[in-house]
Amino acid sequence: MIVYAEVECIMYEGHSLKAKRSVMKKIFAKLHNNFNVAVTELDYHDLWQRTKIGIVAISTDYIHAEKIINNALGTIDGYTELERTITNVERL
Repeated sequence: MIVYAEVECIMYEGHSLKAKRSVMKKIFAKLHNNFNVAVTELDYHDLWQRTKIGIVAISTDYIHAEKIINNALGTIDGYTELERTITNVERL
C-alpha cells in the first residue's frame, strides 16, 4: 500500500537558494532517517522562498502508511524556518 503526500511550504527567513537547500537537506535527512520514506523536492527549485515536497510511504496496510505520512508532516511542522501551506495526501 502506498500513501503519497505533496506539501507546499513557504520559507519567510530564507535569503538565498543556498540557505533554502541547507534547510531542505536537513529536513529530508530527518524524514528519511526517522520514517524511512522517500522524499524529494518537486517544484520551485529556483525560488528561495517556496518549495514543493513529495513524500512517499510504502507499507503492508494503508493505516500504517498514513500514520507514517502524518508523523512526517508533523515533523515538517516542527521546523520554524518554514510554514506548510498546501498539503495533498493520496492513497495509490
